[in-house]
Amino acid sequence: MADAVVDLRSDTVTRPTAGMREAMAAAEVGDDVYGEDPTVNALEAEVAALFGHEAALFAPTGSMANQIALQLVVPPGDELLCDADAHVVTYEIGAAAAYGGISSRTWPAAGADLDPGVVAGMVRPDDYFAVPTRAIAVEQTHNRGGGGVIPLATLRELRRVADADGLALHCDGARIWHAHVADRVPLAEYGALFDTLSVCLSKGLGAPVGSLVVGSAERIGRARTIRKRMGGGMRQAGVLAAAGRYALAHHVERLADDHAKAARLAEALAPFGVLASPVRTNLVPLDLTKTDLDARGLAAAARAEGVLISVLGPRLARLVTHLDVDDDAVDRAAAVLAAILRR
Repeated sequence: MADAVVDLRSDTVTRPTAGMREAMAAAEVGDDVYGEDPTVNALEAEVAALFGHEAALFAPTGSMANQIALQLVVPPGDELLCDADAHVVTYEIGAAAAYGGISSRTWPAAGADLDPGVVAGMVRPDDYFAVPTRAIAVEQTHNRGGGGVIPLATLRELRRVADADGLALHCDGARIWHAHVADRVPLAEYGALFDTLSVCLSKGLGAPVGSLVVGSAERIGRARTIRKRMGGGMRQAGVLAAAGRYALAHHVERLADDHAKAARLAEALAPFGVLASPVRTNLVPLDLTKTDLDARGLAAAARAEGVLISVLGPRLARLVTHLDVDDDAVDRAAAVLAAILRR
């Protein structure tokens, strides 16, 4: 419809497709807290195998999955290193400290262009009254880094840094599927680099809910206790897991379409000098510092024309392509935003 709203705020706004709804309705279920939901068990086994790990745990949200993973690798009072824009310290409302008693220290935000040498120089050993570093966390793709993909070579070097100091390496892989499609790195190759991962089903893959913690059988055994403690023990969750299994079967390779649509948006807006970084995946970050607009002003003007975008900072906005944005919607959004920037 010509007057339909184009929602580019996030890839979390997608709605289940007809096929996904059918899979959910037909799901075989049981009590997952007892480990008796066959569809949840199948999803966990499938995701663990995709990343070459022993086990996985289904959690209701990505934030919970991240925080479970961090508690697995950082004891209370010890330290996590991550970047200043990392989701785990920016958008999870202090959960690492509040739930895990974890102390966090950050390197300057660099998105996907992180320097393993800088990270290595930050590691604190066990020492008298010093807070020892226990783990490093990275984000793939990087949300506030404009959907940037951390190169495989960088991740391998970071793994060497972690191994040299006996540290764990965690991946917030909320959009690791996009990195896999963009750079054609096998999921198992990513998995081999990390001690724990969180992977999300409800962003680009279009499921209505759910993320998984991935790791060793021993860690995932402990993760079940942590999930229950955090209120994440679900019962007949197979109806939700079925959506995730459908997404894995049908919605991974199609992410290339979202990347192409994001590139089209970026091409349309490039003449206005507002692209904050090169567009690699499905996120288009807009830096408005060279315009007369602030992010809230742009968002309000776009909303008035039926286009929704995210505000990430005073002069930083973001567009996200996803399953529910077709080619006509991209064209309309590009025209609306270009007209506003041209004023």
